[in-house]
Amino acid sequence: METIDINHFMKVKLKTGEILEAAAHPDADKLYVLKVNLGDRIVQIVAGIRLSYKPEELIGKKVVVVENLEPKPLRGVLSEGMILAASSPNGPVIVSPEKVVENGATVK
Repeated sequence: METIDINHFMKVKLKTGEILEAAAHPDADKLYVLKVNLGDRIVQIVAGIRLSYKPEELIGKKVVVVENLEPKPLRGVLSEGMILAASSPNGPVIVSPEKVVENGATVK
């Protein structure tokens, strides 16, 4: 396993957010197009969690987002960040704050 020093890790900006919308990606069976409230702005994130969650399970869910990931189109739809999820045999499991926290809180 390759390691990184703390300075590299500190470049990653993790924030809490709340999923406002979840729609099926028009060109991918495993992807959702999500609108996520990061407190000071709403971002669009394409996430590969469609096989693990129904849209109604996602609305209002608190998540941890990599905020400063370079925006890139995924299958033709712009993604402005990444939602953290753990791998499991049954598919991805979203990483969520344990307690109530406001949108945009910094994760350290």
